[in-house]
Amino acid sequence: MRYFPIFIDTQGLNCLVVGGGEVAARKIELLLKSKAEITVVAPWMCNTVEQFAEEGVITTIPREFHQSDIEQRDLIFVATDDSDVNQQVHKLASAANILVNVVDNTPLCKFITPSIIDRSPIVIAMSSGGVAPVLLRYLRQKLESFIPQKIALLGEFSEKFRDQVKRRLSSVTARRFFWEDILDGPVAEQVLNTNPQTAEAMFAESLANHEQNKKHGEVYLVGAGPGDPDLLTFKALRLMQKADVVVYDRLVSKEVLELVRRDAEKIYVGKAKSQHTLPQQDINVLLADLATEGKRVVRLKGGDPFIFGRGGEEIETLVDRNVAFQVVPGITAATGAASYAGIPLTHREHAQSVVFATGHLKDNTIDLDWPALVQKNQTIVFYMGITGLAIIRDKLIEHGMPKDMPIAMVQSATTDKQKVVTGTLVTIQEVAEAADIKPPSLIIIGTVVTLRDKLNWFATEQSTH
Repeated sequence: MRYFPIFIDTQGLNCLVVGGGEVAARKIELLLKSKAEITVVAPWMCNTVEQFAEEGVITTIPREFHQSDIEQRDLIFVATDDSDVNQQVHKLASAANILVNVVDNTPLCKFITPSIIDRSPIVIAMSSGGVAPVLLRYLRQKLESFIPQKIALLGEFSEKFRDQVKRRLSSVTARRFFWEDILDGPVAEQVLNTNPQTAEAMFAESLANHEQNKKHGEVYLVGAGPGDPDLLTFKALRLMQKADVVVYDRLVSKEVLELVRRDAEKIYVGKAKSQHTLPQQDINVLLADLATEGKRVVRLKGGDPFIFGRGGEEIETLVDRNVAFQVVPGITAATGAASYAGIPLTHREHAQSVVFATGHLKDNTIDLDWPALVQKNQTIVFYMGITGLAIIRDKLIEHGMPKDMPIAMVQSATTDKQKVVTGTLVTIQEVAEAADIKPPSLIIIGTVVTLRDKLNWFATEQSTH
């Protein structure tokens, strides 16, 4: 993030605009929505700027820019068609450590103005860093249609009662719970329907009864999917934004974790090969303890929590401790990896069944019903199978699977780091080692793998045959 987004207090801000044409007028119109004191210096001014001067909302200096004009300024906009003047103002302002923006010339900008959705006191600002203005306008259009015009009323309502709530509810968590209930309930509806008296009466009742209706903590067991944040469910995203604490493992992608509420506490409990950051039983107890403290806890797990995610064990502890919980399914790694690798797990001509199995080693063995796995017209997906790949290969061949059975390995599925290798039971070990395949990776075995060359669609991946 090159441009750090901040909101500047404009009360008493001394702002200079160099230039008096229509481009400058557009910046002045934006500044007039703030509390800034605006001075415009230009040898001539368009009708819009002259109108602002006649209304007395700006101060004008009708002449060429002078070096002394930057004195005592806090912010400078430059909007002239003279590149020499633009360069001069930029150089002077930079030397004086004054924030300067040369319109439509990003290299000469110490700050950039974002695209704004104004529902004051609610203001939403977006930026592309100057690289994609059309995309930015597209996103703004989407948000403009999504955000109610009357959202400003909720902002004003919140401001009116903010101090009262703060005096009544001492903890930050209690206040957040209370406001979330207000903004997502009937009080907000009355505000948006412009029924202020009804809204205020309902608000007062809610605040008076809040301590009596004190909420208990809860655990949300959320499947984070295989990596691509666009594959999260709406419910998963909503709960991630509500969480006070997020307990996550190493299979949760950085992009997914970015969608968690910013001020939520984040606790890493990831497990790597032969190395557990926190034993599973301790994770189970941690979730229950956090919820017992009254916190809303998101247990964020890669893929789906009930498919080799040990989610069942975690909620058993919650049940034993009488802790409320919800389970939010996710796209499991098997379906995500197969879909993004162009390998259908079932297909009329290849496989009428699919089996998910774990390749996790215990005492250097894998305890599975191998004869049941070696069936015609069946696809097998192995989780956690990289370390035990040789054992999986040998056991399948030992129980009758053809040595030339197609096999694929998918690493970092659904992300821009996705890597796919294909081969046969005999060749896959050598292919995987040559491609340096590492966890998190899945193994897909079956004739459906032969469809990959035809159905592969995810173009950003790396592939090896």
